[in-house]
Amino acid sequence: MMTKPHAAPVLRTPTAGVSLMVIPHEVPLVVEEARPGQTGTWQGPADERLAASRIPAALRWNPGTDGDFGLSEPQTVAHFTKLSQKNFGNDTALYPLGSCTMKHNPKACDEMGTLSSVNLVHPSQDPRTLQGSLEIFWELERWLAEITGMDAVSLQPAAGAHGEFLGLLVMRAYHEARGEGHRDEIVLPDTAHGTNPATASMAGYKVVEIPSGPDGLVDLNALKAAVGPKTAGFMLTNPNTVGIFEKNIQTIQKIIHEAGGLLYYDGANLNAITGQARPGDMGFDIVHINLHKTFAVPHGGGGPGAGPIGVKKRLEPFLPVPRIVKRTAGDFTTEGMERHPQSVGKIKAGYGQGAALVRAYSYMCMLGGDGITRAAEIACLNASYVKERLKGILDFPHPGRSMHEFVASASGLKKRTGITAGDVGKRLLDYGLHAPTVYFPLLVPEAIMFEPTESATKDELDRFIAAVQAIAAEDPALVHAAPHTTPVKRLDEATAAKKLVLRWHTLARLEA
Repeated sequence: MMTKPHAAPVLRTPTAGVSLMVIPHEVPLVVEEARPGQTGTWQGPADERLAASRIPAALRWNPGTDGDFGLSEPQTVAHFTKLSQKNFGNDTALYPLGSCTMKHNPKACDEMGTLSSVNLVHPSQDPRTLQGSLEIFWELERWLAEITGMDAVSLQPAAGAHGEFLGLLVMRAYHEARGEGHRDEIVLPDTAHGTNPATASMAGYKVVEIPSGPDGLVDLNALKAAVGPKTAGFMLTNPNTVGIFEKNIQTIQKIIHEAGGLLYYDGANLNAITGQARPGDMGFDIVHINLHKTFAVPHGGGGPGAGPIGVKKRLEPFLPVPRIVKRTAGDFTTEGMERHPQSVGKIKAGYGQGAALVRAYSYMCMLGGDGITRAAEIACLNASYVKERLKGILDFPHPGRSMHEFVASASGLKKRTGITAGDVGKRLLDYGLHAPTVYFPLLVPEAIMFEPTESATKDELDRFIAAVQAIAAEDPALVHAAPHTTPVKRLDEATAAKKLVLRWHTLARLEA
């Protein structure tokens, strides 16, 4: 549905160096722009044009047309260019979503992922014809094992949550092989990522949630009370979801292992410690790695992503097949269930998201070990810098040093001015900045979670800081009504949830 044009409000900002984003045009739908008799031209490669010419006319799709209506080539290009100007991504500006690292995706890595030698192979080919791909995947497994302190890695999972699911399938297979299939509980803290309890439930486990302490860390007494003979494992990330390193991790792993459970590492925050510390050295048994976070593979709509898992030696027999093996002659082959009878089986076609894996491999080649270490250092430095500069504007409920991200609270700002965390997020859109995560985690009132990643420049961080400072000093009425300059203004979210519109209507019909 089109939005009605709005007169641009007079917006003032008291802070130098902060500019407002203005999008000057409304973009009609394609069917509203199309006119009879107009047509575009085929823009695909010559071989695609030839293939299209062999398709019967009745079955052929003419790009840019809809029945008797169509768009000229300039109209088509203009339409999609204007739409792209309304979109926001990490190629636009700072993308500071906490716990969902949206770092820059290097174009060189994207180019490697789009090579025909990557995309035109088929996983069912004879391994003798896949030697280049198998070598890359085998080497990537070794690198990820070294970074995480694990003994073996599977590249198959297609996303972080998919990796979680595989990790819990491996955990269950391990316990069943030991005659302990009665272990049906997964313990996790109240700061856990939402996928953790969802994945545990999908894998057939009961979820036991424990509270965090006032310092934002795992409450050791609550953990001791929660574990027992039914505990299969404890899911945790370190640093945790509020951006603080779990300093008691050795005590935590001892509690879990003495209870007979396994310690599972959610890799969402691995980018804070790469080259600095390894989950395997902390006592974790299973790790999932978000290549679409830590290693700059496109995330979300720019995916698909990848979520490999790493395991300790005693869990290796349960990893999915096919397993890639380097033979003594130096070439590579694969092994299936006949060589790995305890495997949980296949969870993804082939060896995983091949193009995503090549992107991550390219990124790691570009950085090298020192660069990967440096990236973690800068990610932590950037977050610490922003946190320090925002003291006095926002509250920080957890004492101590944050790492790659931090959780602030707008409770004090709300009390002083009436401006909420949601208001701050909405108003930042007017400044051409994506909003941080707001209202998560739930244990922090008026939560604002910020993660700049290592790819943000100091100038960009200063622009964000200045925008938050400006918003805190603005007329609350102006902020409550934000955003003002975006194509879609502030929505009535309650009504939108209660009165869903799930199909397109003309604006006149909808208003009627």
